[in-house]
Formats: sequence, C-alpha cells, structure tokens
Amino acid sequence: MTSAMFLSMLVLVAFNIPLALSIAFACIVAFVFFADMPTFVTVQRMFTGIDSFPLMSIPFFLLAGKIMEKGGVSIRLVNLGASIVGSTPGGLAIIALLASMFFASISGSAPATVVAIGSIMVPAMIKAGYDKGFSVALMAVGGTIGIIIPPSIPFVVYGISANVSIGDLFIAGIVPGLIVGFSLIIYSYYYSKSRGFRGSEPTSFANFISCLKKSLFGLAMPVIILGGIYSGFFTPTESGAIACVYGLVISIFIYKELSFSDLKEVFVSSGLTSSMVLLIIGAANIMGWILTTEQFPQQVSNWISSVGADKIWLLLAINAVLLLIGTFLELNAAIILLVPIFLPILINEDVNLIHFGIVMITNLAIGLLTPPLGVNLFVAKSLSDTSFALVVKKVFPLLLVMIVDLLLFTFLPEISLFLIS
Repeated sequence: MTSAMFLSMLVLVAFNIPLALSIAFACIVAFVFFADMPTFVTVQRMFTGIDSFPLMSIPFFLLAGKIMEKGGVSIRLVNLGASIVGSTPGGLAIIALLASMFFASISGSAPATVVAIGSIMVPAMIKAGYDKGFSVALMAVGGTIGIIIPPSIPFVVYGISANVSIGDLFIAGIVPGLIVGFSLIIYSYYYSKSRGFRGSEPTSFANFISCLKKSLFGLAMPVIILGGIYSGFFTPTESGAIACVYGLVISIFIYKELSFSDLKEVFVSSGLTSSMVLLIIGAANIMGWILTTEQFPQQVSNWISSVGADKIWLLLAINAVLLLIGTFLELNAAIILLVPIFLPILINEDVNLIHFGIVMITNLAIGLLTPPLGVNLFVAKSLSDTSFALVVKKVFPLLLVMIVDLLLFTFLPEISLFLIS
C-alpha cells in the first residue's frame, strides 16, 4: 500500500500535476485498491490536518510580510544595508544578504524574501557590473535565510508536527540564521573581491543613523513578535495577527507608501499563497496518517535500530535523506510527512527535538536551491533574463557553504540551544 502510494505520487508529479493534488490522488489510490475504507476519509483527514489554531499563524505571517513588502520596508532595509557596507568590495552582494536577513525577521517566507529584496538588488547588481548568474543565485540563497531566522512558517509547521514549543524554535533559529547569513557574506566578499565587483557609494556614521531611523519601525517587528511570545502577552498565532495590524499601521500612516486601494492586491496575493501552503499541508496530513496506520515509522525505526547506528551517524543519515527529499518535495509537505517517521527514532536516541528542528529546516532550506523543484531558484530566475543552467552553476559554491553550516549545526547542538537554556 505504501509503495503504491509513493509510486502514484511520483508519477503524478512527473506529469506536472500540482503537488497537493498529486499527494491527495495518491492517497485515494491507496484507499481504493489496498484498503477497505471510503474515499471521503481523505476529505476528513485534509480538514483535520489544517484544523489547527497554530496553523492560523501561516496566513497571518504571509500577510504581514506582503504588507511590509508593499509598504516600503524592503527599500529601507536595503538602504540600511548600504549605509553599513558602503564602498566595501562586493558591497552590493553584502547589502543583498544583509537586507535578506533583516527582511527574514519580518516575513518568515523564503520566496517572499527573494521577491522583496531581489526585485531591488538584482537589477542594481547587474547594472553595477556583477554577472547575472551570481546576482540571481545570491538572491535565491539569501531567501533561504527567511525560513531560519524567526518568525519562520516552517518552524510553525514543524512545531505542530513534533509537538514542541514554536516559541522555543523561534529563539533557537536566531543564531543559526545569523551564522548562515554571515558565512554567505564572507564567501560573497572574497568572490566579489577576486572579480573586482565594487560596493555602493561611500558611507558615513551620520548616513547610517539616518537610515537606521527610517527603518526602525520595520526592525521593531521581530522584537515585538519574540518579546510578546516570551513575555506571555500573546501566542505565536496571535503574534502573526499583531504583526499584520502593526504592518498596516506603519505602512499606511507612518511610511505612507501603502494606500487603501492597494489592500485588495495585498490580501488576494497573500490569500492565494496561504491557500496553496495549507492545501499542501492538508494533503500531506492524509499521507502521514496512512503511513502511521501502516506502521511505516516503526518499520523504519526498527531497521535503523538493527543497523546499530549511534546518534551522530543517525543524524548524518537523516541529513542525507532530507537533502535528497528536498530536491523533489515541497518543504512543508516534507515536514508533515517525515517528522512522524523520524520522531520515534529521535526520541529513542534521545535527540533534542528543538535541535533537530533547526537541522531539518536548514536541510530543507537547501532543498529550495536544488533542482528539479528548487522553488527559490525559479523565483529568483524570474528577476532576470539569465539562463537557469547558469544560475544552478553559480549557486553550487553557495550550497557548499550552507552544507558546512548544516554540519556545524548537526555536530554542535549548543549553537541552537544555548539561547533557550
């Protein structure tokens, strides 16, 4: 039954059927041919999968990111990055990554970060003489920081799936997100310096203070979100709603770059994105339920136990599986499907589930950059007329940097856990 279900899903995906429908139809095939169970159970399980209070934070955070993008926050964050970097070699590349890190703490979405910052930085980098492939690849990689630095939508999905604190996951993601961002900055600096790519205009302390003041309201959002969660004033779900209201206030009444006539586009766009994500989560919940019913997690756990791998080898093996699966499975669907499989094994080996959450999300962030799915690659590619093959070639060294970071997080759980403890 499990084999037929996976095979059906892969065939449907190969024929370019949307992922949510591919998963749902594959589950119906399993029900019809291998189980004495009515097909309307699929609808019940889909509804159960998204009937969750914490999942409401997903549309809220997506809406908050869209409001900030349209409300002039992204250009202010780019200017703040420019005031920090100035004329440093490779300055525009560094600005793109710094702005991505700033925006990541607002949006929680990788594609949203790519579009918000990339639409400004990719044309600027190409105009300044940076090669197109590197400019697009850099923004694709910069967008992955959006799901590691809190607030992060995949952290919400993982927290629900693994039954761990979403607030703790948010805190645990701060240091790993900064490490990924700064390691990419170091690579970009040396790459740009070797090719003579220049920075922006010379800067000054007065210019930095001026840019900081203009972007202060945007930068305050993550402080409000994390401060409110950890002080007990509101839950992660409620923080998403508060982020939306806060974003509307500063975008309409303070920055005055978002008008009431723009709200229809903002709400429709974020609604479409939210429905796509939630539909995938609902469909993945059916498959996860079937796998659990068929005792697939226990079979995998028993097989790994029979191999006798210790904790480190176990995590390395899981890393390899996640890196492979991330190439062809959507990020949130991968979390919903795989966490129930890995959970018994991780608990048996006494692996901290918060630490594993950071490892898993970093793994799947790399999957956003690897064909054939590689969502971030396709989103970034749309910002320029360069060839997809060139973007893949240029993204490869940046991927290696992220894999080194991943191994660092795997072997040193204190990186993720010390802020919580």
